[in-house]
Amino acid sequence: MMTTCASLLHVVLALALSPLLVGIVNRTKAVFAGRHGRPLMQVYYDLAKLWRKGAVYSRTTTWVFRAGPLVGLAAVLVAVTLVPLGGVLAVAAFPGDLVLLAYVLALMRFATVLAALDTGSAFEGMGASREVQFSLLAEPALLGALAALAVSARNLSLSQIYAALYAGGGAPVAGTAMLAAATLLIVLLVENARIPIDDPETHLELTMIHEVMVLDHGGVDLGFILYGAALKLWVFAALLVGVAVPWRTGHPLADLAVGLGGMAMAAVAVGVIESTMARLRLVRVPRLLVVASVLAVVALVWALR
Repeated sequence: MMTTCASLLHVVLALALSPLLVGIVNRTKAVFAGRHGRPLMQVYYDLAKLWRKGAVYSRTTTWVFRAGPLVGLAAVLVAVTLVPLGGVLAVAAFPGDLVLLAYVLALMRFATVLAALDTGSAFEGMGASREVQFSLLAEPALLGALAALAVSARNLSLSQIYAALYAGGGAPVAGTAMLAAATLLIVLLVENARIPIDDPETHLELTMIHEVMVLDHGGVDLGFILYGAALKLWVFAALLVGVAVPWRTGHPLADLAVGLGGMAMAAVAVGVIESTMARLRLVRVPRLLVVASVLAVVALVWALR
């Protein structure tokens, strides 16, 4: 009963606190820049403002454009129910759920890309092309890292993988865990359009990737996209924290508290990376993703040895 309550509480906290992760990232960047920055709860204020507004649609768009934000949000909500948080099991846990997780995240991206292409704008088509190109290289890295963890834990369920990963101590899985964590960190930055891959606050036409795809969205639709992006950051941060934070207490609520602390540290780490690194040139982004895939392969080989 306590395990089920902790799993359900994780979903509730993800729905409630995912925008706070973005706020922590922004506040960390502000501290590094020597300024006060936006309020920690600014994302909540922005979402509330957007959800009170209506939406304006171009006459050139179809139902695909209107469905994009809803399908994307629905997909990431499913992802939240599939991902564990350290020793806290996921609500929907079953063998092979890691494959479904990859597919629902891909569905979220697919819906956003289709909505961008439906506008008929060459500018948004450019951003969609870049998004698909980078995701083509990021997905093998994600699946490779999860496969390495599955081999180490000898299980195909994400919840059981993360719960059993450090059951025999940290030494047997240390190499695999470090390589998988490095891979997941790179994938997190790519999938969430963070520096050094993309800049979520940029307005330079030649460097925009994710932001250019949602330029025509406004009002409640833009609110759905921003909230979905916050939830996506939570999902990838949870995958990273489960590997990078090895502590398992055996008590579900205590494990949940440890996981939440790890989520805050992950958000701070993203803010530090964005404050200390410059955005990569677009031609160099595929090289970084190839490095992530290589790390995943090495992690898999290490687990199989």
